[in-house]
Amino acid sequence: MHIKNASFVISNTNVNKCPTEQLPEYAFIGRSNVGKSSLINMLTNNKSLAKTSNKPGKTQLINHFIINSNWFLVDLPGYGYAKVSKKARSKFQDIIYDYFSKRMQLVCSFVLIDSRHEPQKIDLEFMQFLGENNIPFCIIFTKSDKLTKAQLPKNIAHYKKEMLRYWETLPTYFISSSVEKNGKEDILNFIHKINSDLQKPEPN
Repeated sequence: MHIKNASFVISNTNVNKCPTEQLPEYAFIGRSNVGKSSLINMLTNNKSLAKTSNKPGKTQLINHFIINSNWFLVDLPGYGYAKVSKKARSKFQDIIYDYFSKRMQLVCSFVLIDSRHEPQKIDLEFMQFLGENNIPFCIIFTKSDKLTKAQLPKNIAHYKKEMLRYWETLPTYFISSSVEKNGKEDILNFIHKINSDLQKPEPN
């Protein structure tokens, strides 16, 4: 897929105020400081589309971006540690829960995992929440450029082993680097295939 245009549409804290167009949505979410904004900017060829920051927890709203005029990329608040108040963290969780429980346009979620770290309990719990609520998701392992070619597959294998303790099969996953632009084509082609399948007429 080639992204011809990507533009900001709306930010809000109320899922009922999200765009009303019946276009497929792909949500991006992960722990704070996982590299979500950098990944979104890399995918859309726009260095300033999603706001990046050295301070974790920068994204505090549901952010909708229209891509190629036919699908939405949704940047969601991070879960887990962030340098914000407990009240703000609780608000993040409410926003996230409302979005995933109410947003019918959601087609697939991308859960971002920092490939440098051991499997984190909060990531595993969040994916468990998605599974229990029948919300389709994929994993994107970010910051792969920070690891050696030998260490990266070891970390991924460790994560897969941990997940198979709870899951019968593993979700689709991608390995990415916003710096080296790794994973970009695979992720966009995955979205393109789903969009194409959604447009096919149902058999009689």
